Amino acid sequence: MNNHRHFLIHKPYGYLSQFIYELKRTKKLLGELHDFPPGTMAIGRLDEDSEGLLILTTDGMMSEVVRSKKVEKEYYAQVDGIITQEAVEQLQNGVLIGFKGTKYKTKKCQAKLIDDPNFPLRSQKIRDERHGPTSWVSITLTEGKFRQVRKMTSAVCFPTLRLVRVRIGNFHLDNLQSGEVMEIESVLGV
Repeated sequence: MNNHRHFLIHKPYGYLSQFIYELKRTKKLLGELHDFPPGTMAIGRLDEDSEGLLILTTDGMMSEVVRSKKVEKEYYAQVDGIITQEAVEQLQNGVLIGFKGTKYKTKKCQAKLIDDPNFPLRSQKIRDERHGPTSWVSITLTEGKFRQVRKMTSAVCFPTLRLVRVRIGNFHLDNLQSGEVMEIESVLGV
């Protein structure tokens, strides 16, 4: 009998994708959002300043399965300026980013302009309109290098101001509110 538990969570801005933080500075951790069972871990991560969908599990093997299946992860990035179709095509074809001290060309991916998804305002304001227009792009990856989406949009001269992961495989953020947790039966459906 498998007694493992699995959760979807809408990670809020300003939280680390972990339960323990060893360094001196105080950080907000996922365990503050819900009473998770012992041994719960995040499958993959989102940076402290990124938001959106995370899958948590008590089954370490599931973490490996999900990561090894090259599961699609879709992100909505609010970028500085009105992103051009040319920049979107560059994202689709792969761009050079810095990774571990060297240049890395990202794999081909899906990218498209999208309308403002009208997410609720975040705890820390992005900036106001006096600094110029912003636009949104959807980027779907099967890889996940450190801060990859942010590095990709910067590589095409449209730095990311806000980043929200909206999908992991077949799991969608949907109406899950920031900080909300939902228990699921299995993560095999990714």
